[in-house]
Amino acid sequence: MQLRSLEIFCAVAEHRSFSRAASAFELTQSAVSQSIQQLEESVGAKLIDRGTRPLSLTDAGELYFRGLRRFLRDYQSLEREVRHRGQRLAGEVRVGTIYSVGLSYLPDATAEFSRLHSDVRVQLEFGHSHSVVEIVERGDADFGLVSFPRNTKTIVHVGWQSEPMRLVCSPRHPLANSDSVGRDQLQGLSMVGFCRSLLLRQEIDKLLAKMGVTVNFDIEFDNADSMVRAIEANGGIAFLPQSVVRRETATGTLRVLACPDFQMNRPLGFIFRRSAKLTPAAIEFASLLLGRPLPIDRRGRLDPSPRGGSSPRLNGGNESADEHTATTSVVA
Repeated sequence: MQLRSLEIFCAVAEHRSFSRAASAFELTQSAVSQSIQQLEESVGAKLIDRGTRPLSLTDAGELYFRGLRRFLRDYQSLEREVRHRGQRLAGEVRVGTIYSVGLSYLPDATAEFSRLHSDVRVQLEFGHSHSVVEIVERGDADFGLVSFPRNTKTIVHVGWQSEPMRLVCSPRHPLANSDSVGRDQLQGLSMVGFCRSLLLRQEIDKLLAKMGVTVNFDIEFDNADSMVRAIEANGGIAFLPQSVVRRETATGTLRVLACPDFQMNRPLGFIFRRSAKLTPAAIEFASLLLGRPLPIDRRGRLDPSPRGGSSPRLNGGNESADEHTATTSVVA
């Protein structure tokens, strides 16, 4: 059994999609399907229920996925340790990041990177997606972390992960004890929301419109952290990225509600200036975050060709829609 087959299965499990996993690994959809079938034959169990939309994991698949994620994290950590023994990095890595990603993912990553490379300083600059793009274009950051990444004439992106959106509320909200929230309960609901100018809000509005649901966003914020604080203080409810509320849901200050009709994922990714030559420290930190080596050419620039192996497709701005738009589905 090859490591690549395990990584492909994890990609399918994370995206709940053969096509998105195929795009991430520069494979055809049939090749991904064949890889999963061979894996199922190898372990002697059905891992994916292909009869549901989006795809779902069987009980065996869920168990296998949880174990594989731990295994792959340990393997990647071992690889980093080995690489660290062979090189000593120094200097500074400058990262532009949107607030939700920076606050949710970067504290642990920077701590791990500092442990491995104590002579490298990671400098973070927070902003909205458009400002992160601007600082990367100016060369004021080695790379940026944004939602809904896309290629432009000056920017090339690498897909990172697809993050589920959840319906989240205060324990004091009237729906807090609901087993499931349907369209009728959402209709006319007063909610905390993202500002209309943000692409994430626009995608949420589109999905609600497809569902035939109208909600009232009485309070709007330009970042997820402020939304979380408002929900806690005012007993509110909102659609938020899953990673943003992990701490609050673990401590019980917020609750995640099942909402089968609202199925949406927020794509996250790295953005780089096309002409930029990345430092070894920047390459190493980006690879740590990505969970696999960046596709880099001999000049230290991103290699947009398929030789990048398992890296997501970098195709000069002709990316398919699902690479830079939200994945949504409406349950009829």
